[in-house]
Amino acid sequence: MSDLHTIKQQLRRVIRQRKQQYPTEQCEAWSKEIEQRLLQHPRLQSAHVVMLYYALDDEVDTRRLVDTLLKEGKTVILPKCVDKEHIEPRQYTGPGDLAEGIYHLLEPVGRPYRNLDSIELIIVPGMSFDSEGHRLGRGRGYYDRFLAQVPQAYKIGVCFDFQRVEQVPVDDNDRVMDEVISNQAR
Repeated sequence: MSDLHTIKQQLRRVIRQRKQQYPTEQCEAWSKEIEQRLLQHPRLQSAHVVMLYYALDDEVDTRRLVDTLLKEGKTVILPKCVDKEHIEPRQYTGPGDLAEGIYHLLEPVGRPYRNLDSIELIIVPGMSFDSEGHRLGRGRGYYDRFLAQVPQAYKIGVCFDFQRVEQVPVDDNDRVMDEVISNQAR
């Protein structure tokens, strides 16, 4: 195991411990703050095709945002884990489009979204981010592999402020965010 891999694993442990220090209600309140920042963001307001994620319990909650963007008439894309290495973008048309996926997560069952060049904005979860936009994911590389396919898309990482660190360890495969939004204005 490489030193970089070990350092990344250690940071993931630290972030998981930090997450346990905050009650669900606090994280929900912070998620609403982040959602409001996103809704006011000029890139999101002007985008027609937006990819985001359907949140896990320990992530910034995007579940309301998914439906809000859909009601605003945007094309909403969600990722589906199709195997242990790849996510596939799927168009979301409403809550009936969701079913339990391979990791027991709610994922879209809609048709695959093939027009990757049309994705203007991607809202990306992460375990940790730094001020340079470097992102630490959960360790499987799903997002890094996918983001390499959509270089035109503006990438906004979202996290709680306690997930920000001075420096995220990175390698050549890690994709950099254009911007990171958390519950604290920076």
